[in-house]
Amino acid sequence: MTAHAARASRRPALFRTALLLLPVQALFRGGEAVMPLLLAAWFGRSAEADLYYVLAAYFVFAAALITGAFQDSALVPVLVEVDNDDPGQLPEIVGALLGHTLAVGAALAMGAGALAAGVALVFSTMPALALKLVVVMSWGVVATAVRAFYVGLLNARGRFYAHPIASGLGVGLALALIAAGRNSLGVLVIPVALVLGELVAIALLARFCATALGLRVRPHLRRPEPVRRIFRLVRLEVTGSLISRINPVIDQAMSRMAGVLGGGTVLFYAASVASLPTSILQATLFPAFLTRLSQEASEPREFLRTTRRTVFAVMLLLAGSGAILSVFRLPVSRLLFLHGVMDEGGARAIADVLPWALLGSAPFGALLLLSRAHVARQNSRILPSMGLLNATCNAALNFAFVGWLGLSGIALSTSVTYAIVAVVFWLRLGGATRFSVPPG
Repeated sequence: MTAHAARASRRPALFRTALLLLPVQALFRGGEAVMPLLLAAWFGRSAEADLYYVLAAYFVFAAALITGAFQDSALVPVLVEVDNDDPGQLPEIVGALLGHTLAVGAALAMGAGALAAGVALVFSTMPALALKLVVVMSWGVVATAVRAFYVGLLNARGRFYAHPIASGLGVGLALALIAAGRNSLGVLVIPVALVLGELVAIALLARFCATALGLRVRPHLRRPEPVRRIFRLVRLEVTGSLISRINPVIDQAMSRMAGVLGGGTVLFYAASVASLPTSILQATLFPAFLTRLSQEASEPREFLRTTRRTVFAVMLLLAGSGAILSVFRLPVSRLLFLHGVMDEGGARAIADVLPWALLGSAPFGALLLLSRAHVARQNSRILPSMGLLNATCNAALNFAFVGWLGLSGIALSTSVTYAIVAVVFWLRLGGATRFSVPPG
């Protein structure tokens, strides 16, 4: 048996790993799945809810500047390489990563918050509420970045269970706080509760690192070579992510052209339902997929075989689940959303948009897997151009479809964009691997 074959034989089956994670994910991350449903029941569709979702899309976009550096990023293949070659370096490397996360996160939070506050003062019809939301969401940028750091570190070491447990308990706390404070604080309670939930998740993840990995992370600002390489690679990844993350912001802005009451909220809820099957796979299969490909990066045949099989299986699963949801879209929308202050018209509007959003389920799953394949090969140089392709296609198709189909046209533009980007990712993966695959 060759060395490559021996290493491969010791790796657990990819889908078996995902299945073992599924009960943990279902138990501890169910709150993330039901949160949009509870928010719909508690806050309905209103001007205040629309303001929250616009700002939420903006701050998710801002936080992606840092979270993209850790979750499913070049951090994983580089740490896998270091762990194999010189594990004694790990404490210094992870301390440097956390120190830079805190420094950059604080600077980003202040910059993004100042810009959002200025826009709110000039354009918002509810400036007082907007400013309160901005302040809390700015703190959330730092908390989300630190949580992403710990998730990336634990995933690179194969501790996939830590994220669902910690995040699930954090989200559970957030939901309890939202339920308790929604009448007194209104939509402001949502970001407050989410920040507190992130802090709980961070504390638990830090504890997992100390007990499961023996790593007590002490932040500092030194830059050993692996850290410099991670920065170089993730800078490209974050640039691509940053460009593509503008899509939800554009979609929310375009929703105003559709002339539907609470259109941005309806679009958000339809996208949330459409993304549920993909979210399950992202929580179970995708982290293990990136770690596996990072281990197989020097084994081209295994790398390509794993990629092809996983992409095919995921597209098949997502296409099937999307078809079922589309057929039963109205009863599903009523079951999920027709509670509390959400009305029948809102549930029907969500059902109308849902099939168009579901068209993108399978290509979105393929896109996510193929981007991770490039990351595993440390081929991050292509990601800025892929982000530009993503954002350009989405914006152009939004303008083409919104006048024709309204809110459904915005969802359709996203689905078509996913398909285009997935195809280009696949073609470029062939170029990245062609010369490294041995003949025969």
